[in-house]
Amino acid sequence: MTEKHTAQPRSPETETVGFIGLGLMGRPMAYNLFQASLWSTLIVHSRSPGPVQDLAATCDGMTTAATPAAIAEVCDIIILMLSDTPAVQDVLCCEQGILSALRPGTLIIDMGTTDPLVTRHLAKTVQDKGASYVDAPVSGGTVGAISGELVIMAGGPTQALQRAAPILDVLGKKTTHVGEAGAGQVAKAANQIIVGLTIGAVAEALALARRAGVDPARVRQALKGGFADSTILELHGKRMVDHEFAPGAKCTTQRKDLDQALTLATALELTLPATALCRDLYDTVIEAGHGELDHAALIKAIELN
Repeated sequence: MTEKHTAQPRSPETETVGFIGLGLMGRPMAYNLFQASLWSTLIVHSRSPGPVQDLAATCDGMTTAATPAAIAEVCDIIILMLSDTPAVQDVLCCEQGILSALRPGTLIIDMGTTDPLVTRHLAKTVQDKGASYVDAPVSGGTVGAISGELVIMAGGPTQALQRAAPILDVLGKKTTHVGEAGAGQVAKAANQIIVGLTIGAVAEALALARRAGVDPARVRQALKGGFADSTILELHGKRMVDHEFAPGAKCTTQRKDLDQALTLATALELTLPATALCRDLYDTVIEAGHGELDHAALIKAIELN
């Protein structure tokens, strides 16, 4: 486990950084990297042109690129913050993808939540081209992305992690090198299981309180400081009490992550019954039209009973 790194085998100011994916998490992350002013150039790309134009207008001097290949042609380090595994595969492997223009010595850092088995395959493909690949998914949601206090779970070669350190230090408050390629994504799968199931537990507890005629806000207050206390109870419990579900992380994303964890478990011949139940509850919420709400909106599936 590392907190803030001191070893910097390369000088950041000599390297050009590319950032692909300007969604809820990616936009504030790219903004923080630009504000850090540690790199000679920051070039951004996103599937939708609107976020690229908006961010470039906010950050005087930020450069934009039309395709992932255009990023790969000039960038020494490329950061991906994409919605799902197919998006990562497309950005890397499509006709105008990164692999079509990848230069030896380039470092790719995938900070989204990607299938661990696919990650291992992509990492080998990149390494076979003389480049490096780090999977560094994050926890902390948009709040952590904005504040630069994400918790980062990283997989990949030690030397690649050392090179990535200045970037990870800007974006996160703690980075843990979990193991080789794909290990970071395995840790993120574990994280999402715990987050999803804990959201479900808080949702059931507060729904029970409300149905019993007891103020769920007071129940939440009573539980704080005891064994049931958690970040989920603090942040998502308040969203449930207030019925305010502006997305920090969407129900569709949480559902995707749980399903991805179940796919890995199936490949390993492991059964995760509680995770499967939680995934199915998110299906209920999504089918009811609430998929774009914050994942704390899982309580709506309980309240439908």
